[in-house]
Amino acid sequence: MAPKVYFTDFATRNYETLPKKLARLILTAGIDKIDFEGKFVAIKIHFGELGNMAHLRSGYARVLVDIIKDLGGKPFLTDANTLYVGSRKNALDHIETAYLNGFTPYSTGCHVIIADGLKGTDEALIPIDGEYVKEAKIGQAVMDADIVISMNHFKGHEQSGFGGALKNLGMGSASVGGKLELHSSSQPMIDEQNCIGCKVCEKYCRHDAVKVVDRKAVIDYDKCVGCGQCVAVCQKSAAVIKDYDTSEVLNHKIAEYAYAVVNGKPHFHISFIMNVSPNCDCWGHNDAAIVPDLGIAASFDAVALDCACADLVKAAPSLVGNAISDKDHAHGEGCGCGQHHHHKGDDKFRLVHPDTNWEAGVEYGEKIGLGTRSYESVIVK
Repeated sequence: MAPKVYFTDFATRNYETLPKKLARLILTAGIDKIDFEGKFVAIKIHFGELGNMAHLRSGYARVLVDIIKDLGGKPFLTDANTLYVGSRKNALDHIETAYLNGFTPYSTGCHVIIADGLKGTDEALIPIDGEYVKEAKIGQAVMDADIVISMNHFKGHEQSGFGGALKNLGMGSASVGGKLELHSSSQPMIDEQNCIGCKVCEKYCRHDAVKVVDRKAVIDYDKCVGCGQCVAVCQKSAAVIKDYDTSEVLNHKIAEYAYAVVNGKPHFHISFIMNVSPNCDCWGHNDAAIVPDLGIAASFDAVALDCACADLVKAAPSLVGNAISDKDHAHGEGCGCGQHHHHKGDDKFRLVHPDTNWEAGVEYGEKIGLGTRSYESVIVK
């Protein structure tokens, strides 16, 4: 029997508030089937980089926290430190960023614990004997928890195609050392024919790995960690992924790390298909959404949930004034077509990041027993 993915839109009727509708979705999806009594519950969430306004609102987290407390659990919000240098590089800056973005104990009803400690070295080594990863490096607090719940902002991603439950669990729960392992085979390259020496990649590289020499960008691979920021900011398709299978390998590794996080533990997953920006919330800014706000989905199966969210984004029309419409009319203002290309049924994430392959992650996740791509959709009105 295919796992169920429960979905509701953002419309509120009969004076029901959106938080109450979210609670009804979560309970209808069966979260109360988990025995929370006296258990530590890690709510894996992305707090957003400072300056990014697309991340989830703290009020949604409060709904989940209250439900878990009512069921006897001891919840905490958690994320692991970043590999790149930013506002979430260490636990002190990370917690401050979480608070500044609204995730205080007063607004959410629980505390923030950074999973891999002060400097990203507090990790649990989880043997999984995967095809790519033999021993996953997971933030200790996530592994110490009795139950794991992912609370995901579903959006695009410059390397994995999109970020959903698998990426939030796999990449997000990895310690700094784990993130380095995940990124290690996904270093970009410079297509010199396309490079105009604008220095945008140099400006945004947080590891000082890109320099413009003789009007061409050059990557120092001893410094490059493969984070892909140069690929995302380049407007000339000059910074590109080295190999087409790089995204596939990264997604495979993410699936193995996600498996390490949830294997043997009760787990549940909620995804918010809103503010669907083309890139990750790790950026200190966010681009315009590529599709309308669609709704919230929940499931016990992380793979099925990601597939359902991807299908919803595919079926939706694209918006104007974003990365997709920019590419549609990249040949100039005198396009002459006189119409907006809605892209209903198109893979929006491939349109934005053509070198990525998000399908590889869910296919591999199914292969290793993390979940299944088939699902039954249940609409909660």
